[in-house]
Amino acid sequence: MSRPEHKAPPEIFYNEEEARKYTSNSRIQSVQAEMSLRALELLNLPEDETCFLLDIGCGSGLSGEILDEEGHIWIGLDISPSMLQIALDREIEGDLFLQDVGQGMGFRPGTFDGAISISALQWLCNADQQSHNPKARLVRFFSTLYASLRRGARAVFQFYPENDDQCELIMNAAMRCGFEGGLVVDYPNSKKAKKYYLCLFAGQIPGGQKQQIPQALGEGEEEPTDVIYSNQRFEKRKQRKSVKNRDWVLHKKEVARTRGKKDVPSDSKYTGRKRRPKF
Repeated sequence: MSRPEHKAPPEIFYNEEEARKYTSNSRIQSVQAEMSLRALELLNLPEDETCFLLDIGCGSGLSGEILDEEGHIWIGLDISPSMLQIALDREIEGDLFLQDVGQGMGFRPGTFDGAISISALQWLCNADQQSHNPKARLVRFFSTLYASLRRGARAVFQFYPENDDQCELIMNAAMRCGFEGGLVVDYPNSKKAKKYYLCLFAGQIPGGQKQQIPQALGEGEEEPTDVIYSNQRFEKRKQRKSVKNRDWVLHKKEVARTRGKKDVPSDSKYTGRKRRPKF
């Protein structure tokens, strides 16, 4: 089967029809949720704390919904107008930008507490236009991403490398821009569950312990069934407690007002506080 990135540039391949098919596919929804949760684990964010995250290649917001459910505030970038339009139609919570990340990003230094990307990084290895140089575009992307992250923050990319040379190209570009880290391959002996995650550190945490590359899942194990793999991930997700504090609630209200929604509750000193049970 031909890889999507070999058929057309992402902004063309993910047209209105393809974007809707992708978003409505229940299997894709499940896999995206799994990989988004794993990326969040690899970010190693502080527990019970709302973080400001960047979703690179956010598409129609499938991964962003996971960030929202876990109590985080996020911004999404994507090159496909059709994907972003579906995200708007679905009324996802994150702020969205139409952006070719190969041209770099213009966020202020230290803006984000972390970044994730699901199934997007391999597209930067293509030369879709005559002016495109994959190595230069990767360096531009990673250098501006590094600047936008606070020191010690992580960026986790789930991607589908075509070969070892592509992995080396991506990793060399990231290290050249100051990142540390490496590749985490979950279930390396499985044909179906095997997943690649590039886990990068934007420097070390000031005054903290030196960051280590996280341990992969399923190393040395036999190939798991899809059911076992899915159930394990979602059971762990259920055990996690979403953090929806005052900042999260205020941001959600502001997004709703910006989009013209009516009947948005007014802010008060009680916003985001848990109600005491009545006896």
